[in-house]
Amino acid sequence: MLKRLLVIFLLSLAAFSYAQQRDLQEKDSIKAAQDSIKKTEFLKNIGNGYLPFNYFNLDLRYLIKFNQYEGLRTGLGGITNDRFSEHYRLDGYLVYGFKDNRLKYKIGGGFRAHKATNTWVNVAYTDDLQETGSSKFLTDKRFFTFFEPRLLNIDLFHRHITKSIALQHTVSNHLLSETQFAISKINPTYNYTYLLDNRSYNTFDLSTAKISLQWSPFSQFSVNEDYVKVIKNGYPKFTLQLTQGFKSIFGGDFTFSKLDFRTIQEFKYKNDATTRITLVAGIAGGDAPLTHLYHAYPNNITKETILQRFSVAGLNSFETMYFNEFFSDKFSTLQIKHAFAPFKIAERFKPQLVLISRYAVGDMNSRDRHQGVDFGTLKHVYSESGFEINKLLFGFGLSFAYRYGGYHLPNFEDNIAFKFTFNISL
Repeated sequence: MLKRLLVIFLLSLAAFSYAQQRDLQEKDSIKAAQDSIKKTEFLKNIGNGYLPFNYFNLDLRYLIKFNQYEGLRTGLGGITNDRFSEHYRLDGYLVYGFKDNRLKYKIGGGFRAHKATNTWVNVAYTDDLQETGSSKFLTDKRFFTFFEPRLLNIDLFHRHITKSIALQHTVSNHLLSETQFAISKINPTYNYTYLLDNRSYNTFDLSTAKISLQWSPFSQFSVNEDYVKVIKNGYPKFTLQLTQGFKSIFGGDFTFSKLDFRTIQEFKYKNDATTRITLVAGIAGGDAPLTHLYHAYPNNITKETILQRFSVAGLNSFETMYFNEFFSDKFSTLQIKHAFAPFKIAERFKPQLVLISRYAVGDMNSRDRHQGVDFGTLKHVYSESGFEINKLLFGFGLSFAYRYGGYHLPNFEDNIAFKFTFNISL
């Protein structure tokens, strides 16, 4: 009898010990899973350009930049996160340019109107600079790099003081939309005069409405607790944006329209090689000033020798096209990139060869309205081809491009761009 009791006691003790050990293992597994989720979320924020804190995320884009007009540009920015509120958010930044000795800033905020469709109403007041001839899509996802390659060499900016209200809405899993109405005071930082109806404009006011649509019909999504998450990027993708300027509404000086379009196609092969094709087109009609026309993404400095022009190559820019060389009120660009599979030389050394061809064409009506800036148009096809060898050392690589075709220059060296690249992913 005593033996039986002893056996039962030992079995009970073993069972209790096993249950306790299992509970500890489950707690350890839960803690490990939570730590993994926190780490993944942290890396996701860093990859998007944010350093997360308790109630807000520090925006890394504003810490340090450099361009030809401001010189060193540094400051702080951020946006509140869900711990602050799931229904409201505040965002903004404050930066200073050491060459132009001016502060720039933005103050904004918004409220969530509908959770399931991620519908937000946002307002903002911005006093900053913008590159003349640049055109951005409202629906573009945030893309963060440690520095923006083209920004280093840009010198043609206009100052804008803009008040805006925007509606951000997910129409469906495959279709994103954003609508914005804005009032802007534009002051070019360079010598520029726009002639219209026997009147000269050195500064001007604009009232604009924009609607932007991004359609990804072949992407795959999952829905979890009313949130839509992209689980696979499918191609092609299409983006369309319409801009309308209004004269005499809230003080607007000009009436004009712009239509911008972009499509991206990507082919992936079994050997890890990829081919990416990007087509961008834009047309502006009416009385649009130079600040709101198109420059075709140039990225070459106007200097004499190849080594003097040595800088950093952009991601989607024309490396042999000089800054401020061309402006258009209608244009189209085609870029083809083929990235071979990385060369697996060592575990931490996998350089990659990329072949690139780029083409651009455009034109401009009423060119004589734009005074003070000397530029050409793209009536003939602009062509350049070259290659990149990326990730040679710490994300750095080398780029070579050659300009040929309708805008080939008489001096052979002027057609060559030799630069370094920077590619890193988190």
